[in-house]
Amino acid sequence: MKHTFKLRVLLLGMLALGVITSCTDLEVEETDSLITAAGFEGVEDPDSFIQGIYNSLNGQVGDQANLFALSEVTTDAALIPTRGSDWGDNGIWRQLHQHNWTTEHAFILNVWNQWNQTHFAATQVISPLSNASPAQLGDAHFLRALGTFVILDNYGQVPFRDPEASLLEDPAVLRGQEAVDLIVSDLNTAIANLPSLAPGAGVGDNNSAHARGSKAAARYLLAKVLLNKHIYLGTSPDSADMNQVVSLVNEIEGEGYGLVDGYFDIFRNELDAETIWFLPTGVGNRIWNGLHYNMAPEIAGGGWNGFSTLAEYYDLFEGDPNINVPGSGQEERRGFVPTMGVPFTGDAGTEESGDFPGFERGSNIGFGFLIGQQYEIDGTPLTDRPGAPLTFKRDFVDGDGNSNLINNDETTGIRLQKYNPRYGGFTEHEIFFRFSDAHLMRAEAMLRGGGDATSEVNTLRILRGAAPLGAVTEQDLLDERGRELYAEIWRRNDMIRFGQYTRDWELKSPGAVGDANLNLFPIPASQVILNPNLTQNPGY
Repeated sequence: MKHTFKLRVLLLGMLALGVITSCTDLEVEETDSLITAAGFEGVEDPDSFIQGIYNSLNGQVGDQANLFALSEVTTDAALIPTRGSDWGDNGIWRQLHQHNWTTEHAFILNVWNQWNQTHFAATQVISPLSNASPAQLGDAHFLRALGTFVILDNYGQVPFRDPEASLLEDPAVLRGQEAVDLIVSDLNTAIANLPSLAPGAGVGDNNSAHARGSKAAARYLLAKVLLNKHIYLGTSPDSADMNQVVSLVNEIEGEGYGLVDGYFDIFRNELDAETIWFLPTGVGNRIWNGLHYNMAPEIAGGGWNGFSTLAEYYDLFEGDPNINVPGSGQEERRGFVPTMGVPFTGDAGTEESGDFPGFERGSNIGFGFLIGQQYEIDGTPLTDRPGAPLTFKRDFVDGDGNSNLINNDETTGIRLQKYNPRYGGFTEHEIFFRFSDAHLMRAEAMLRGGGDATSEVNTLRILRGAAPLGAVTEQDLLDERGRELYAEIWRRNDMIRFGQYTRDWELKSPGAVGDANLNLFPIPASQVILNPNLTQNPGY
């Protein structure tokens, strides 16, 4: 049965499964008896509806734009210079790094729309009219908490609509304590109803239970929310919250999750004790957006030559900053640049090169931070398209040698590779929640609660081949999170919590330095007009 009717809807595109999109005079076409002319009648098939919400996360998290860009490119960890005409895109990438975005920046609008859709879709499942089972409610409360958390973290206020209310009503807006309380309540319900899932083993395919929520995933997210709670409330860290973070991570560990050896193996298409939750989304964006056009062409036609990182971020890692080949004394997480490929051995998940028989395809591509000369599989030094040596450099300079985000050549900027093309150019396995993050959250909670986090941090550092620290400060913890979790969508969140998101870094706009208003993104201007319960964030 299908109904078409005119409505004025004052929230962005609210329904993740395509039922409603934002417009001032909206024509809603609805199927599956979700909404009729008489109003919301419940979700007809909660299982498939919930799976649809999970499926939508693949694009929302796996994209190189939107949430990833807001979380990484707006920090000291990533920037995308314009190389000739490549990656110009009317300045959309440069604006993020420089902190001069506008209220209609496309990525800011997209994140607002996508994650509001996530929590509203989950709210529909939670409605009693949907008659969801306890297991279905566990997933729905987990997903609503996640969507609400992302919106609160990025915008500071969350539009919330009761699906049973009239669509003519303006959505209420949750802020501060009220928003935190909803997330915490949802996650406690999720913990009670989601399955207890021990760490997996073997290939992490799309049907793996670890591609959906679990008690461990809900506890991880609850720990994340409590660790950031004082930021959302404008207060100081509460010792009871910090103690609960420690307890939640202990419970995750009690289910068998823990630190594992072999840092870059964590990001292969396999399950291990690190993996709390992965998304079955292709990791190609994480691989190709930083590699040069002439790198690994037989896998995906070569890289896209955009994403880079700052030298100051690279310098957080131990080792000679000017060389990063195997055996140059760097810690494991900094990775290395191979000087040639490796022989093909038939290792699971690898293939033999067609262009260089006897070698593992893509094995000339390094792990971690790629700096200096890059090489072909047979050891031949690679060149850029004009024929100059393909040497990734520390600095971002224009044709006149001036520090600049425009008019860069093809080799400026250190590149980074966490997922590697030798294991598949678009393998559908991106880590979203993992235990090392939880481990460092526990260390941080211990420190903020007045304890000593040195042993906790050193346990991880020693495992990663880094020298132990004599003592651990807040700066040490932020740096350690930067070394462990680069390109995992947490850098902005971390820098705000440690009070460093507004500090200066290379190529940031001078006028943005010290501007605390930039800790929140603007509410998209169109949404402030549509919903009078929203208030534009200060400074916009």
